[in-house]
Amino acid sequence: MPETTSATAAPLTVMTVNTHKGFTSFNRRFILPELRDAVRKVGADVVFLQEVLGTHEEHGKKWEEWPDAPQYEFLADSIWPQYAYGRNVVYPKGDHGNAVMSKFPIVHFQNHDVSLPGPEKRGLLHAVLRAPSLPHDVHTICVHLGLSESHRVQQLDLMCELVRSEVPDNAPLIVAGDFNDWRRKANAILEREIGLREVFQQAYGESAKTFPSRFPLLCLDRIYVRNASVHLPVVLPRRPWSHLSDHAPLVAEIHL
Repeated sequence: MPETTSATAAPLTVMTVNTHKGFTSFNRRFILPELRDAVRKVGADVVFLQEVLGTHEEHGKKWEEWPDAPQYEFLADSIWPQYAYGRNVVYPKGDHGNAVMSKFPIVHFQNHDVSLPGPEKRGLLHAVLRAPSLPHDVHTICVHLGLSESHRVQQLDLMCELVRSEVPDNAPLIVAGDFNDWRRKANAILEREIGLREVFQQAYGESAKTFPSRFPLLCLDRIYVRNASVHLPVVLPRRPWSHLSDHAPLVAEIHL
């Protein structure tokens, strides 16, 4: 494992979850309020969200519990005072993308468009967190890569370029999200190119199976770290999560 950078800093609990725009599989039921309750119970310091809606003009007319605020604000309300949103997909009635919710100040964020020719629009949301007890700012990148393997390889290259250009070598770095990497190629690339290590592979010898959440077969969701160590990462249980997301959420305690 990478060496811990500070022996006295309190650990960060991080979580990643694909919210599926607040709906169950096949959009049968709107479950965002239930999802918020479940995320809050985890109590993570930093939450990485994928497929979260910013706006949608029509859903509020159809669903009684539809929030007035963007979904990431609704999820963050009163628990995570800081949040950043990266809009990736825009359509006539709304938009969705990635988000980071944080209990610590977000001092800077930028969404990097890594879309490639074709219908898929993808982004890497880079947010910098400042915790008073830490000697360095914590860099986070929320990820949702493409379904095409050729696109994923190019998007991983773009991520490596982002890290080299924007993340100091000595800064703690946490990268998490939905990698769609069912052939498990990302781990070797990211460790070789920019020193990122996948936390489940470190702890248990292989990445966690997260998709589909009812009967996980594929290792699509990941948490990577650099200049940090990890304690007992876990896949959250099927109940209640299997009906809240088609991806099983991941949680890890990060020591900086």
